[in-house]
Amino acid sequence: MAESIDNPILNSPYEPPARYFEIGHHGPTGVVKEGRRPSESLIPIAQTRKGSTKAVQEEVDFDLTGERRTVNSLINKLRRDVDLWRQRGYERVTPVSRKLLQHWADPLRENRVLFCQREAAETAIFLAEVAGRETYGDWRVEFTKANEEHNAGLPRVALKMATGSGKTVVMAMLIAWQTLNKVITPRDARFTKQFLVITPGITIRDRLRVLQPGDADNYYDKRELIPPDLKGALGQAQIIITNYHAFLPRDSKEIKGVATTTRKMLLAGKDTDPFVETPDAMVARVLRDFAGSGKQQIMVLNDEAHHCYRDRPIVTGKLSKEEDDANEEARVWFKGIQAIARRVGIKQIYDLSATPFYLSGSGYNEGYIFPWTASDFSLMDAIESGIVKVPRTPVDDDAAGELVTYLNLWEHIGDKLPKRKSSKNADFSDWIPPEVLEAALRSLYASYQKSYAYWQEKLEPLGETPPVFIVVCPNTIVSKLVYDWIAGYEQADTPIPRPGKLPLFSNIVDGKSLARPRTILVDSAQLESGDALKPDFRQAASAEIEAFKAQYRLAHPGADAEKITDEDILREVMNTVGKPGMLGAGVRCVVSVSMLTEGWDANTVTHILGVRAFGSQLLCEQVVGRGLRRRSYTPNEQGLFNPEYANIYGIPFAFIPSDRTTKEPLPRPPAVEVYSVPGREHLRIAFPKLDGYRLEVPDAPLMFETEGLRQFVIGAGEVPTWTESAAVVGESERIEDCDPSLFRKQEVAFELARRVLERHLQYGENRRPWLFPQLVQICAKWIEDCVIERDGRSVGSLKTIDELRSRAAEDIYAGIAAQEGGGRRRLRPMLRAFDPVGSTANVQFLTHKQTIGTEKSEVSHVVLDGAGGGNTWEQILALECELNPKVAAYVKNDRLGFTIPYVHKGRSHFYVPDFLLRLVRPEGEDFDRTLIVEVSGGQKSPGPTTEKARTARDSWCPAVNNHGGFGRWGYLEINQMFSVREVLNKAIDLLYADAPIIGDPDLLDFDEVRRGA
Repeated sequence: MAESIDNPILNSPYEPPARYFEIGHHGPTGVVKEGRRPSESLIPIAQTRKGSTKAVQEEVDFDLTGERRTVNSLINKLRRDVDLWRQRGYERVTPVSRKLLQHWADPLRENRVLFCQREAAETAIFLAEVAGRETYGDWRVEFTKANEEHNAGLPRVALKMATGSGKTVVMAMLIAWQTLNKVITPRDARFTKQFLVITPGITIRDRLRVLQPGDADNYYDKRELIPPDLKGALGQAQIIITNYHAFLPRDSKEIKGVATTTRKMLLAGKDTDPFVETPDAMVARVLRDFAGSGKQQIMVLNDEAHHCYRDRPIVTGKLSKEEDDANEEARVWFKGIQAIARRVGIKQIYDLSATPFYLSGSGYNEGYIFPWTASDFSLMDAIESGIVKVPRTPVDDDAAGELVTYLNLWEHIGDKLPKRKSSKNADFSDWIPPEVLEAALRSLYASYQKSYAYWQEKLEPLGETPPVFIVVCPNTIVSKLVYDWIAGYEQADTPIPRPGKLPLFSNIVDGKSLARPRTILVDSAQLESGDALKPDFRQAASAEIEAFKAQYRLAHPGADAEKITDEDILREVMNTVGKPGMLGAGVRCVVSVSMLTEGWDANTVTHILGVRAFGSQLLCEQVVGRGLRRRSYTPNEQGLFNPEYANIYGIPFAFIPSDRTTKEPLPRPPAVEVYSVPGREHLRIAFPKLDGYRLEVPDAPLMFETEGLRQFVIGAGEVPTWTESAAVVGESERIEDCDPSLFRKQEVAFELARRVLERHLQYGENRRPWLFPQLVQICAKWIEDCVIERDGRSVGSLKTIDELRSRAAEDIYAGIAAQEGGGRRRLRPMLRAFDPVGSTANVQFLTHKQTIGTEKSEVSHVVLDGAGGGNTWEQILALECELNPKVAAYVKNDRLGFTIPYVHKGRSHFYVPDFLLRLVRPEGEDFDRTLIVEVSGGQKSPGPTTEKARTARDSWCPAVNNHGGFGRWGYLEINQMFSVREVLNKAIDLLYADAPIIGDPDLLDFDEVRRGA
């Protein structure tokens, strides 16, 4: 047996894995190898039997179910190309894609994207935009071949990610990548804005609401997946989330309620059922929420995609009911997508699964990886990177025999448990669990008690929910018996209920049933399908259902709880296990009739007991996966996650053995909410959002004199301001035109300036927008000096009557003359099309970094960069801002969306300075002065700091100051803290004096700024 490995975490969760444990024939050897673990699959092989005697297990095999490892060559080769492309800075992609990739890979952001999530999205982007270009192989050919053979040509790409590693985040990344590219470049056929997300059940469907940009808990905001300047475009995404059951054809309204015999008579002699939806009708129903769907505009995202495959006919042998059911589900899912492809076309299908393997009975070898799989972050990778809990299984005991009893529990109890078919009339009132099962329950419960005690001491004060214990049973009979033994039950012959055998899980305390059950019984397969619960299960869980309905009434006063179905209640309880304040928050134990379904993502599971047969690592991994989600994502001082464990009995899952005492993970410190404080609106700081800069060499200034120009009279003429209509009899109708007097003179000046520019001063492609500010001033002067209003008419008529506006424009142009000589260069800002202005008004996020409270800022806290105690330099500057009488307001630039675009080594980047300081307005000024402050040195990453500072001072500030609409801006870089007060005061004085701190004087057009240009 391999030696125990104390800490299985070798790699940072945010970087490519660089080390891995060597796996021998009988498990990990303890040797750590350098590099990335190759992708490989486990394929079941036949086990040898001699006579009727079972083979004796001499050691804990790596695979206790008898499987061989097969290297996934395509994945490993493609991975090398993606690695090279990543190292080269994501070349050959669109600007939007590169910006997203760099944003996701940014090591300085607090809410970092896990590497496994990045790698999956990177692989999809690489295949779509880069493969086959330059020196990269055209891997698309391989996927086309695989899809022709296995998927009837459907364009599928599978992304394999371990359970708990964040597949939903990857789906959000893919949606963002596609949508933003399509919005920016609508004619690029590689991209789309329409997404169909398909799930295997209701639980996942409901959980994936976070993919909708409008959802309050959407991942785009919660995980900060989109740079601030691109957020506005995401709203154009159209996303439908459904479960594959929607592909089942529905009966028409005409046949509902008709008896089965009558229906058979109506269908006599017909090849097709006219009362059932056609495939085209089904597609129209499923996609009805898409607006303007064009051919091949839909992208499909299959979650838990191992349920979707095209099975092959089985030549020999007979399939079990489970295998038949799995194949039927797969056919419904696969044929539904085929129908969509035929009707409207599909651009691409991305399959996401921890186990994208063919199932037993599919016609392929069980465990055979989908040959269209492009990336693989395996469970071993995830554990070695600390992304999931470590499944801890029994490795030794003192029982007689060669097998570890609680690892191979079914071997000892399978023939001693009641079967569904043979137990219909059996009396289990005095049922006693088999000795080994009871011992396993008590043993694992003893481990749970330790976790519970730790929770009470460390985690409960922080508002976290208790650890959760799962029991997975083979059928309804066994699950009910185990549930009653654990949780207690009402006795028929006495009013006193019988308490459960495991006190922390008992729903009976001091002779009374608890109002909030600690243990629940669920049939996850029934709940997922959306069908009504079977009578035997409904009866088994009746007391529990009523208790939760009572809770529902308390939580929703006035609601009609009777309209809430039993299925709704149990589904809500199951989905909210481990979630504070929700219906399932207090649940400690879940007894499941079948495997808890994919998508059940409680991160509080610490113990799992398998009371059923497990025939393959695939099945083992699917069940173990329910307990792999971590509680804490706080790195330690080495930048790694501390290991968390899930204790597993009865599931022969092959992994790193560990029989050493391990430390419980440190609780994550409570998050601090950073928000815009109501009542501090006077401290608001607004700022422009730039995509870049434009250098102009403007025309000569326009000269305009009204002396000698003719007067322009606006009086009564042939155009009425209202009209009344009437018939011979009946009421008349009076139509009032828009009252021209409602328009202000400045609005008219803007409209005239636009007409003069478009009609008289633009030539071909030379749009000359820089002339517009001058023209507005000129038109305003013309209105003041030349326009005469008569007969109750107003200058607003120039905005409502096109002919008048044209005549006015001609008069104005006649008075314009260009000054002789040339102009000098002016830098202009390129404002973001979707989101040109930001402010401190709507800040709200949670942080685990060090913070300090504020008084002179609209935002509640300054979030300090750096680890441990935070950045002391930033702390000092914040204190100076609070005390400095010349600073009217300040804010730490954390998630404000304020960035400065710059170019470094030929690549576009966005620089995030540290602070914005709005100064006190001098008497007589009607605009704000704002100082950008960067705190360099200390714990700052060196980076291209020189280029950032130069761009901020010499490009951003001049461009914004030339705009004239955002006040005056300056830039200061502080690299020594001992003189911070003197340096800050000097910079403030320079900004008041319009000194070069506001930008390169040669690029400023200050005279025009002063005139309001």
